[in-house]
Amino acid sequence: MNLFENLKERVENLDSFEIIKVLSSEYADKSVFASSLGMEDQVITQMISQANKKIKIFTLDTGRLFQETYALIDRTKEKLGVEIEVFFPDYKEVEKLTTQKGMNSFYNSIEDRKECCHIRKIEPLKRALNGAKIWVSGLRSAQSVTRKDNLKVEFDETFGVIKLNPLLDWSLEDVEKYIKASRIPYNPLHDNGFVSIGCMPCTRAIKEGEDIRAGRWWWENPEQKECGLHKR
Repeated sequence: MNLFENLKERVENLDSFEIIKVLSSEYADKSVFASSLGMEDQVITQMISQANKKIKIFTLDTGRLFQETYALIDRTKEKLGVEIEVFFPDYKEVEKLTTQKGMNSFYNSIEDRKECCHIRKIEPLKRALNGAKIWVSGLRSAQSVTRKDNLKVEFDETFGVIKLNPLLDWSLEDVEKYIKASRIPYNPLHDNGFVSIGCMPCTRAIKEGEDIRAGRWWWENPEQKECGLHKR
């Protein structure tokens, strides 16, 4: 039985915390967790901290994040006692992009926005995943139309790793209740209408009745709102 089949069979009937415990005890040397510091990722970080902290945690600093997000990195490390490795984009590529197309080229077209995402997020992610076999993610199927068909265990052909989504079936209410009950540090922007938080220029608070991903790349159609980190 290969790793994908073994992992799928092993975690199929486990709850989220049990999945993290299995990863920590049996697959820690093969697993990495990519955190965007969103509420879902804070839940997983807390679970890792309860499971002996054996799974490597990293985050991507695009250079355009909110100050609240940067502050949360330090708060999380201090409160939960975990290490979070930070990966940055290639400064030469950022310099080339901004020199040729300006600081805010991502507003011009989907192609330009995806180019910015590729430089600031995709390329650093490739380096962060190098050598890993299992990529732990905080995706939830209810987050957007582009994620409703994701599976708890799937193979990501783009990055050549097994993708594990332990919170896939959680609702936003589940996440918020867990955060509150466990007293997990979270981004204060969540209290001001920011449900999904990414780069500062590409994120806004949502309005009453809007989809929870409406604040990300708010000038684009819902079907196009992915940066390339997660397959559609």
